Amino acid sequence: MNESFREELKRLMGGAIFFDEPLSRHTSIGVGGSAQALAFPGNREQLRDLLSLLGRQNIPYVPVGNWTNLIVRDGGFRGVVIGLKHMNGYQLSQAPAGDLFLQAEAGASLSDLVNLSASEGLTGLEFCAGIPGSVGGAVIMNAGAYGREIKDALEELALMDARGTVRTWPCGQLQFEYRHFVLPEKDAVILGATFRLSRSKKETVREKITEIRRMRKEKHPLEYRSAGSVFKNPEGQPAGKIIDELGLKGLRIGGAKVSEKHGNFIVNMGEAKARDILDLIRTIQEKVLKERGIRLEAEVIIIGEDL
Repeated sequence: MNESFREELKRLMGGAIFFDEPLSRHTSIGVGGSAQALAFPGNREQLRDLLSLLGRQNIPYVPVGNWTNLIVRDGGFRGVVIGLKHMNGYQLSQAPAGDLFLQAEAGASLSDLVNLSASEGLTGLEFCAGIPGSVGGAVIMNAGAYGREIKDALEELALMDARGTVRTWPCGQLQFEYRHFVLPEKDAVILGATFRLSRSKKETVREKITEIRRMRKEKHPLEYRSAGSVFKNPEGQPAGKIIDELGLKGLRIGGAKVSEKHGNFIVNMGEAKARDILDLIRTIQEKVLKERGIRLEAEVIIIGEDL
């Protein structure tokens, strides 16, 4: 990425771009090398112009939301990381049969949507209580808990392809898997999602949200920096339970440690590097495969290059 291209990015993004930015400052687990550039578009038009510029120069890019469930390797990301936190609006509109549509941009936090559900007496997204992610990240991960997934509440999805074309996809035409969403077009960026919610008693919604948050606080090591659940649950059994049964809670490599509170969390004890976390992930996978014959698949998204 030469100086003239950096100047072009500055002209396009104004003050909303940072060069050679350490991503450890942004990821929830607190690790990661630097991105050549970190851009924060403020609207669809600026995002479209940015994607067009990157496409013409053949510069790699990756969109991020709230930086959770994400590990950036120590060598950083060669290209542009696109942060969507400023594209965070949401609104309610009337849906057929008395339901309501909640339209939210990709950078909107799930926490804000859950709080809105509580204040308006809307049911459908209570399971997202306590999930510290954004709408775009939740869709990419097909985030879920307590028997529900994002796809269960999703009505439609707005995507921008690498050429800047925007298309809206009904949920029925999209391919969701367990903790994974298959983008219909490579390199597309999620712009926003529309959720269908139903009216309910405010007290009922609030009680459910409060209970889910209580359970998360009780079970998860929220006092440490982490990337959330590290592994997908194998069919029929929680990954954390397997890790616990094999005596791996408390296992430490460098500054990374398997949480003693929940086996499916790796926490940063303060000085962890990405390599510590990735070495710990591999160690757990090898142990589980050897002892149980189960191949644990990472749920966290891993990007960037090793040093």
